[in-house]
Parts: sequence; structure tokens; C-alpha cells
Amino acid sequence: MRRSIDELRTFYGEPTGALVRRLLARRLNDAWGEATNSDVLGIGYATPWLDAFVGARRVVAAMPGGQGVEQWPTVGRNRTLLVDDRRLPFAAGSFDRILLIHALEEADDPAALLTEAVRALAPTGRIILVAAARGGLWARAENTPFGHGRPFTRRQLERLVREAGLEPAAWSQTLYVPPWTPLLSLADGFEQVGRRVAPGAAGLILLEASRQTYARIRPSGHAQRVRNPNLTPQPIARTPAPDA
Repeated sequence: MRRSIDELRTFYGEPTGALVRRLLARRLNDAWGEATNSDVLGIGYATPWLDAFVGARRVVAAMPGGQGVEQWPTVGRNRTLLVDDRRLPFAAGSFDRILLIHALEEADDPAALLTEAVRALAPTGRIILVAAARGGLWARAENTPFGHGRPFTRRQLERLVREAGLEPAAWSQTLYVPPWTPLLSLADGFEQVGRRVAPGAAGLILLEASRQTYARIRPSGHAQRVRNPNLTPQPIARTPAPDA
């Protein structure tokens, strides 16, 4: 059973949710920036991050029926719709960027949901899956949305995107601070230390995938095009992070 739209809205209106929003926004900015000249689709509950894509041609938020829908943005024309996540109401190849947040963990059939997302993805498009990390403390925090449903490991997400016809291209993690109120003010320090010392302690995993060849970032920072690569995931952030 999915968390309701009211529960999600309440969580992201509180200090803990605001922290999650900020840390995840940092990783998404590293990956896509302002998504300039792109058509962007958010699936699940992605509206806390969609405002950042100010360079996009079009931004749409698709919210699953079991969750409920809210109006977004609060000012101007509504760009959200309620959907059956196993049959999205979009033509094939409609979006250049697709972001799934609060989508996979509570889906009845994550593979079917991702297959539909891939159908809506443009041939050279990119998709990012954001999911609660199975080994992280946030997956056990039932007072947050991440403590419900099915958390994932990185390998499980890699398998999921491959079965949907995509190739994993990059990955990252965030939310290293434990979900305890007295420690939340130290979140930035936990991010810096956790990525180097305890990558398995992250609360969220981000996996980016695409149909096309992708650029592997060398340690020097120069990009090298790779065809049919053996998967060696690089961080979505442009600074190297330890492998999990």
C-alpha cells in the first residue's frame, strides 16, 4: 500500500523532509542540472524536485492512483495527473528525462512500472531511479516514507533496468545521516565522511540508465565515450565516490 499524498506532503513540509529534499536535489543537479531543452517526467512523488528543472521545455508529474494526486505547481497551470502506473497515458518516446521517486518501493509490480517508464522514454533519453537503500537506516525508519515498502540494493536496481532494456550508466548515494532528530543538523558532515568511509550506510540510492552509449568519467575528469561497456558504475555526482 502506497503512502498517501497527504503523508508525503506533510513529511516534506517538516524539517526532516526539507533536509532530504535538499540533499537529493544536490545529487540531481549534479546529474541533470536544469534539464535544458528537455521534456521531463516525474513518476511517483517527484514534485519537491521538479521546480529545479527551469531549463526544461515541459515538466509533468505523474502520480500513482494508490497514492493520490496534488496540484502542482501551486501557481499557474496544473501539470500533475493521476495515473495507473502499469499503463502510463503518454505516447512512446515522449520524454527526454524521467525521474522515479517514491515510485518503485511501493509499486505492486516494479518491473511493469519501469517497463512503462521506458516506453515513454525518448531513444536517447535518460532515467534516474531513486530508491530507499536496503542496507541503510532510513529503510527502517517507519516515521518516514522510506521505511515502507520494498527497499533496494544497487545490484537489484541494475538488474531491474537491464530487464527493462536499459543499461546502467551511473550511480550515486546520499542521506548518510541517521534518521535521528539530534543528528540531522550534522547531515552535511555525514555526507562528506559517509561517501568515503561508509558508503553502505547511505539512505538513498540513485541509479541512472539509458539506451545509448555513455560517457565514462576518467579520474582526470575527461569524458571517454564507451560502447558496450562492462558495467563499472560511476557516481552520478561528478566527484568520485567509493563503490558499495
